[in-house]
Amino acid sequence: MDKIKEVLNLGSKSAPQEPTPEQLSELKNKYTLAGQGQVFTFYDSLSSAEKASLYQQLALFDPTYINTIAAKALAPLQTEDGKSAPSLDPLPESATASIMDSKSEDIDRWYAEGLDLIAANKVGVVLMAGGQGTRLGSSAPKGCFDIGLPSRKSLFQIQAERIRKVEELAAKKAGKTGVTVPWYVMTSGPTRGPTEQYFKEHSYFGLKPENVFIFEQGVLPCISNDGKILLESKSKVAVAPDGNGGIYNALVESKVLDDMKKRGIEHIHAYCVDNCLVKVADPVFIGYSASKNVDIATKVVRKRNATESVGLILCKNGKPDVVEYSEIDPKVAAEEDPKQHGVLRFRAANIVNHYYSFRFLESIPEWVKMLPHHVARKKIPYADLESGEQVKPAKPNGIKLEQFVFDVFPMLELSRFACMEVRREDEFSPLKNASGTGEDDPETSKHDIMAQGKRWVQAAGITVVSEDPKSGIEVSPLMSYGGEGLGKFAGKTITAPAVIEFE
Repeated sequence: MDKIKEVLNLGSKSAPQEPTPEQLSELKNKYTLAGQGQVFTFYDSLSSAEKASLYQQLALFDPTYINTIAAKALAPLQTEDGKSAPSLDPLPESATASIMDSKSEDIDRWYAEGLDLIAANKVGVVLMAGGQGTRLGSSAPKGCFDIGLPSRKSLFQIQAERIRKVEELAAKKAGKTGVTVPWYVMTSGPTRGPTEQYFKEHSYFGLKPENVFIFEQGVLPCISNDGKILLESKSKVAVAPDGNGGIYNALVESKVLDDMKKRGIEHIHAYCVDNCLVKVADPVFIGYSASKNVDIATKVVRKRNATESVGLILCKNGKPDVVEYSEIDPKVAAEEDPKQHGVLRFRAANIVNHYYSFRFLESIPEWVKMLPHHVARKKIPYADLESGEQVKPAKPNGIKLEQFVFDVFPMLELSRFACMEVRREDEFSPLKNASGTGEDDPETSKHDIMAQGKRWVQAAGITVVSEDPKSGIEVSPLMSYGGEGLGKFAGKTITAPAVIEFE
């Protein structure tokens, strides 16, 4: 976010400068006219450095715009009154494909087309990695987390090695060298520095540093229940990340789109860091999406049962959308697909795994301010405006505003949107919870990678023996991207648990 870095003097060794009286007066008037003049309550009592810091933080925001989005976020239900319930339908067959029932020749064709696009250096990857491992008992970026594999590889390393492997596969198919899939890593304020340090310490996991672009998502001020911007301390506004939907504005502000354009990127894969099974720059998904000439495509997994608490990708009032499980009538959620006995009609579970055309992302400035903001009511520490002391509330005292990455879906016509159903056991195992939880925790992540590796080696004709039938095999991404290339070990016996590392 170069503009923000410039305002904050980030990356500069010189200390931020206190504003001139004219600059201060102009900014004060802006906030006062918006009814937010309280942010300057303690300004005159601050040190020069604190004045400079607060001024530069406040200069990032347009208080009138903050008022507008807060009011809209807090009042959506009022505009819905009197309206009939939205019509919900599964996406039409013309907009969907499933790995489970597509013809093998179609999957092979998509794979080949995807590899060709990668070989032509037209594919880039955006990673949403702003979260910390707080629930996992770690303050480090979640991508640094070691899920307990025999190799001790972190999520970042696993994903970096998948990029290296898919570059290799594409180069081999095309009979060329110099294939690059640039990796754009979106962090947050607390995770940017540690992420950059981690990548440097590990030599970018074998990727060229110039092809790893680490940037930062934006923040928005926290708002009190009566609509006022909260101060965290006398010299600092309380802020929070703007949600994974902040990715769109961040791509523009950080000059990621400029870099993509310079490189000739036309197809982008975007995903979340916590999915250890993610197929980064998946050739099948890229090829499928490109062949349909859509602007957005998304991967889904089949909903486990009618009551699983997942958002669903479907058609809402004739537009692609994501609807939370709580918004769907239980009877509707339990409906069967009339064409497939025992399969839910609404089953496309959202896993935040998306394809974008570059032409669409290039249009972000035209629509980004139209995206809605959502309210999260939180207990937000704040500075008492009389004493200046920080107060830690016992109950929610304000809101954080955030956007969701899928808020853009309804802006598209169905003809510009596609959806690919993939196998959960092959492509989705999120890391959400602390060790020992039993669901979406480090143990399930480790198990799912090891179980996948075991399936791969057995399919390649390798015998797996072990004392514990649950023991699996870790196959390095540098050895195999999706199960290919293991035939050389056919006829051999491996004792699990084990690691097949790059030769």
